[in-house]
Amino acid sequence: MEPKHCFLGFLIGAFLTSGGEAQPAHESLKPQRVQFQSRNFHNVLHWQPGRASSNNDSIYFVQYKMYGQKEWKNKEECWGIQELFCDLTNETSDLQEPYYGRVMMASAGSYSGWTITRRFTPWWATNIGPPVVNVTQHNRSLLIILHAPDLPYRHQKGTNVTVENYYDLVYRVFLINNSLQKMQEQNIYEGAGRVVAIGALTPHSGYCVVAEIYQPMLGRSSPRSDEQCVKIP
Repeated sequence: MEPKHCFLGFLIGAFLTSGGEAQPAHESLKPQRVQFQSRNFHNVLHWQPGRASSNNDSIYFVQYKMYGQKEWKNKEECWGIQELFCDLTNETSDLQEPYYGRVMMASAGSYSGWTITRRFTPWWATNIGPPVVNVTQHNRSLLIILHAPDLPYRHQKGTNVTVENYYDLVYRVFLINNSLQKMQEQNIYEGAGRVVAIGALTPHSGYCVVAEIYQPMLGRSSPRSDEQCVKIP
């Protein structure tokens, strides 16, 4: 960070730590569209510059707190930055608790007021990615093994935490026959199991497998996985 940014960050930090609240010097400088974006519990705060700000010399300051807490906490790694995002995954790891984030901007000796997010609850708001699909072919049969996305947390033993630790999941598997004049897609499996066997496939045909995850409690589906394609001998 450049020296002028460090000095400005020091002044603003000292002011806030002393119990003061920054008063907006220019309402038009306030960061816009401040919101959490979350995928597989990677919780990242994003924002856009204020209407009158310049991207070249604007720096940003990020704070966060859990709902019900009185004091805001500084995100030290996002204190006086020029980026338009800040990773708050570790600060929002209690996934069923609601949080807030807020951002202020400083530029050319002026600073904005804070722009606050809506209430953000990771368990409810995160978007689940597609499953990882592994396909093994043997003669005219396929064995499909599905894996839920890993999360940015680990068990005490060091193993990855997956989405299945937090939700009841339903896997949907689709088989696409590429050998017909018109591609046909068939939903061949829907359930909680992660191993699917398909037999009696047509010889000399090409097939692709895709899958998605459905969360019954939330009524949401993940994007589909990449196609895994095979040729039946």
